[in-house]
Amino acid sequence: MEQLKIFDFVVVGGGIAGISAIEQICLRLPQSSVLLLSASAFVRVATTRLKLTTHIEELQIQEEAVNDFHRRYPNVTVVITKVDKIYPILHIIKDSLGETYGYRKICICSGSVPKLVDLESPFIVGLRDTDSAADLKMKLAKSKRVCVLGNGGIATELIYELKNIDVIWVIRDKYIASAFVDGGAAEFLMNCADDTDKTSQHAKSLRYTTSHVSSDVEKDIPGCALGPNWHVSLELTGALEKKNVSIEYQTFIKDVNVTKPASCPGTEEWPVYVTLNNGKVFGCDFVISATGVSPSIPDIEEGKPFAVGRDGGILVNQSMESSIQDIYAAGDVCTVNWDVAFHWFQMRLWSQARPMGSYAGLCMAASLLKEAPPLLDFSFELFTHVTRFFGFRVVLLGLFNGQKLGGKYEALVRVTKGVEYLKLVVQDGKLHGAVLIGDTEMEETFENLILNQLDISRYGENLLNPDIDIDDYFD
Repeated sequence: MEQLKIFDFVVVGGGIAGISAIEQICLRLPQSSVLLLSASAFVRVATTRLKLTTHIEELQIQEEAVNDFHRRYPNVTVVITKVDKIYPILHIIKDSLGETYGYRKICICSGSVPKLVDLESPFIVGLRDTDSAADLKMKLAKSKRVCVLGNGGIATELIYELKNIDVIWVIRDKYIASAFVDGGAAEFLMNCADDTDKTSQHAKSLRYTTSHVSSDVEKDIPGCALGPNWHVSLELTGALEKKNVSIEYQTFIKDVNVTKPASCPGTEEWPVYVTLNNGKVFGCDFVISATGVSPSIPDIEEGKPFAVGRDGGILVNQSMESSIQDIYAAGDVCTVNWDVAFHWFQMRLWSQARPMGSYAGLCMAASLLKEAPPLLDFSFELFTHVTRFFGFRVVLLGLFNGQKLGGKYEALVRVTKGVEYLKLVVQDGKLHGAVLIGDTEMEETFENLILNQLDISRYGENLLNPDIDIDDYFD
């Protein structure tokens, strides 16, 4: 009988959180044995593309073949599979290939699964990982009209990147990208949506590095989740001569049918018909569902199951450890369960997956060495996120939409049409959040004002006066 191989660390998931955890483990304990269970033949490595301030950075993500990753970290064994069951009392895991491994510490970074619209139809396509994005490219080439469902970051980026196709964009909210911006910022972005000269110059230098990896694992195992600039290497082009976008606000898909409803206008025939709850009916080639994600949690076979949060994520303490001893979690799969800093909160973003994974790796290493866990770093002091919408850099700082302020705040706004949008969230004379769209070069100033909590009431709207260098106020 073959002896069970026991690893010091097991990491489940080759996305940003999992790889960040492994990088920190290998820096701290380079001789330790590490097992990575990756659902994809490629892992995702996050690096800093552009450092806007000491703490605010724009990430770039590279896909790296698991063979190349192993060459960089020879103490890491990579198996292309997914976890089937965890036996926490025995400290054993079983994977989908039937193999069993032992662990001393394990970190669950299995990410999340897409929330597809709850309608059975082969014409509904989920957009979550790199494989589904590649499939989308092929489907679009023969299509004239698509219906896009969702209003998060992926959906908003998709709408901008689609070319030469009619798009029906269905959202439940009053304005686009509502999880990230307010109505004013949404209007600014929509007004710029037709500016095709703003194509992604910022990201065209980013390419995924890949090489061939053979695998016997089933193709239905999902690949790595989409990250920043996921669309850069894809031409998302339809079969028409130009693009047209119509937005249906505050509604959702009620039904999807291959038979044309009597209420559908026009004589043209389509592969599928979408009925919205506002009564409108549209024909299209297919539906793209980009409506968010749910944590993907493996099964526990012994003892009590994971304690989970209201959002379904594995609850983790300040050391990123779950309710089950020696099992940690990071990234989309987890929900933080400690008293967080006032100007920080959790969102399931790649910009949080990286520090969560890194911190989990440090905590696991410290636990194995029987040391006290490291202190939380700045990543958990101030919410920061950098992304791109409609060709613009978008920087979100602190309580950027007035989160935690109970609606009692003042918003100072400056808009330069087609160039920039700035919003400051002020309460009781102190800055608590900011939205910066465009190349404003004001990130560091507002970051410091949020952290220092200086009384800015005497400066009033001069904080956003373009003719005044506000840095002079705070030298």
